[in-house]
Amino acid sequence: MATEIKSKHATVSKPPYQLYMAFVDMRNFVQFLPEDKKKDVTADYDSIKATVQGFPVGIRISDRIPYSRIDFEDDGAPFKFSISMHFDAAGSDPYKTDFHIEVSAELNFMMKMMLGSKLKDALDKMVDALAAMSEGRMPEGVDPSMFPDGFDPSKFSGFNS
Repeated sequence: MATEIKSKHATVSKPPYQLYMAFVDMRNFVQFLPEDKKKDVTADYDSIKATVQGFPVGIRISDRIPYSRIDFEDDGAPFKFSISMHFDAAGSDPYKTDFHIEVSAELNFMMKMMLGSKLKDALDKMVDALAAMSEGRMPEGVDPSMFPDGFDPSKFSGFNS
């Protein structure tokens, strides 16, 4: 039975189409990796693969609903999982997005006990970080030195009009 994990919702200060476009191309994710990690990663429009602690891990886009949702699924991971990123209009403001993430994972009992709450916390931190970056703030708990010199969190690919 799959474990379902849902992040909190956050309002991101960018319109849904801009957020969607930032995540629709898997090659965009590589720019956020430290230089020493990029050598272990390959990406194309639909998928990204990496070697993590000696294990190959991959994820690919399984469905795109323009400007509304992107669905991802495992592609060679040690367990089955899927992720949905939701980009909904935030009330009546067309320039803001209600953003959240949902994960479904086939976790055995031991993995569920070890990872369950940590996955929820990680999803919530990702949502908070995206909201912070959309307002030009560095996400809480992120070391700015891990980014290239001159990195502006509000200007990562897809946030620009």
